[in-house]
Amino acid sequence: MNKNDPNSKTNKTKNRRSRSYFGHNLWIGFFLGFVYPFNSIEPAAASIHDYKRESFFFQSGAYFFHGGSEGLYASKVPHAQSPSSIDQNPTTTSGKSFIRFDTITLTRTKESAEKQNAMHPYTGMVEAIIVEVKDRDRIGGSYLKSDSICCTPELSKDGPCKVGEVIIQSNADNPEWPHRTKIYFEGTKEETTLPLRTVDVNSTGMYYLYFMFCDEQLKGTIISGRTVWRNPDGYLPGKMVPLLTFYGVMSLAYLGLGLIWLMRFVQYWKDLTQLHYNITLVIALGMLEMAFWYFDYSSLNSTGIRPMGVTTWAVTFTAVKKTVSRLLLLVVSMGYGVVRPTLGALTSKVLLLGAVYFVASEALELYEHLGNINDFAGKTKLVFVLPVVFLDTSFILWTFSSLSSTLEKLQTRRSMVKLELYRKFTNSLAVFVVLSIAWIGYELYFNATDPLSELWRIAWIIPAFWALLMYSLLVVICVLWAPSKNPTRYAYSEEAWDDFDEEAFPLTSTSVKVSGDITNKLERKERKVSTGITIREDVEEDKRE
Repeated sequence: MNKNDPNSKTNKTKNRRSRSYFGHNLWIGFFLGFVYPFNSIEPAAASIHDYKRESFFFQSGAYFFHGGSEGLYASKVPHAQSPSSIDQNPTTTSGKSFIRFDTITLTRTKESAEKQNAMHPYTGMVEAIIVEVKDRDRIGGSYLKSDSICCTPELSKDGPCKVGEVIIQSNADNPEWPHRTKIYFEGTKEETTLPLRTVDVNSTGMYYLYFMFCDEQLKGTIISGRTVWRNPDGYLPGKMVPLLTFYGVMSLAYLGLGLIWLMRFVQYWKDLTQLHYNITLVIALGMLEMAFWYFDYSSLNSTGIRPMGVTTWAVTFTAVKKTVSRLLLLVVSMGYGVVRPTLGALTSKVLLLGAVYFVASEALELYEHLGNINDFAGKTKLVFVLPVVFLDTSFILWTFSSLSSTLEKLQTRRSMVKLELYRKFTNSLAVFVVLSIAWIGYELYFNATDPLSELWRIAWIIPAFWALLMYSLLVVICVLWAPSKNPTRYAYSEEAWDDFDEEAFPLTSTSVKVSGDITNKLERKERKVSTGITIREDVEEDKRE
């Protein structure tokens, strides 16, 4: 029986195994492609929170506006100076942690202002409340056995609160916290401005800022301005502080990998293949990506504002590196340079998928790092995330399918050296897939159990893990396909049975003619005496074919 016959028992078994392998990886690929982009999203964060005519929302008898939340480390300076000295002399902010109200303006409706007494100094009040997340239960009347946020005449009789104000239970260890700042409207004025004020932070924690009021007559009030949040060593948000060091270390790691690769590259420059140049490109892109993110975070830490130019370049290099990395993984899995000299008709499809992925990834990265976290709703986020989800899934499925086909071809042709190489690559890729699934599960658990970001000091390890995983996979590829004295062991050999590709030639009568020519070539090869090890191996393979 001809083993190449598609109806033979052997090939039916292989086809069933291939379909089973592909079916299992279909679910793995869909899971990784769908979940990873959602979990790898890093929200846009900056220490200057801008408010542009924002509205209040009603809940539990009070009107709220969320002014921001960040993890802040305690000041390194033991005794805080006065707020005015901090604002007039910026050099005194070194080592201090604070939240500063800067140009906060409240505007109530004209109808609300006209109802007030022009001679009365206080005709409306909005409270700015800063609370550490561990003290969140101190806001509201829970300790008075009430669900109300605002103090009512009944509650004022039984507890220490004033009618019309937000109920706050002071911390016995720190009576000034939760911190309350009152902002008053005067007479019939429609606007009021909070003077420049700084609140020093002397305890490490996750802090939330809310603007609140209880007066129904202030319904429709809007807020404008900004607040500035600062850690002791700069304006970088607390959960992003470790990433500054991480990106610096990763820049050096890519630099070290690049130097080692360059030495091998120069040493064996006469024996290089196109795949080696592609790996070099990915290393260079990774080095630039990490360097730009380091400079982006460093500038943000110094000024509190993201440098648009540096961030745009960092985002672009990230998108390019992601695209090229996925293309490299795909073409390696296809056996490019090992079982096929070119991709043939697949080249245009691969390049098209890469181009579309770059556009979608660039858009998502720009949204995540240049957009304000309050500017986009959840539905808008999905518009950017879903295309990347679909394309990541396509890459993963195509990679697994191609890898399965390449392993089957190598096993059929008994190319043991190449088969061993791809088995190592497959095992490594399987380990990375298992680690990815495990980490995605941990991310889901982490986010589900920490809705208020109480674990903000370790949140940096989530994006850091993915960067380390991609770097480790690149190291594995560099080791397996390192330049060497005898690259022909792994390189494509121009043998007769490799001269055609089942996707490049149609299965017509012309294929029969090509097969006949190949058979004649194989017969002539058998009559030749070869002294090379590689040639002898290939001749033996040809005989078995």
